[in-house]
Amino acid sequence: MASFLQSVFEAVFAEEPEVEEVEEEEEDEDEEEVEDPLVQVKEKCEGHCEKLKAALDECTARVESKSNTEETCTQELFDFLHCVDHCVAQNLFQQLK
Repeated sequence: MASFLQSVFEAVFAEEPEVEEVEEEEEDEDEEEVEDPLVQVKEKCEGHCEKLKAALDECTARVESKSNTEETCTQELFDFLHCVDHCVAQNLFQQLK
C-alpha cells in the first residue's frame, strides 16, 4: 500500500520541465499596458457617494468598537455599493472607445 501511495505522489508532484520564460517576457514587453477605465470611474463615483460612505464608516467603527454585537453593516454596505454602481453605469460607457 505504501509503495502505491508513493508512486501516486511521485506522479502528481513530479517536476514539470522548465519552459523558456524568455519568450514570454519579450511578448509582454511588446504589449502596451491598457488601464482599465472602470477603476477610474469607480474612484470618481465613490466621491459622489460620500454621504453613504460616511454612514458605512460610522457603522463599521461602531461595530468594531463592541466586542459582542449582532449588528452588521450589511444595509449600509449595500446602499453604498448601489450608489457607486448606479454612478458607474451612467459614466462608464462615456469612457469606452
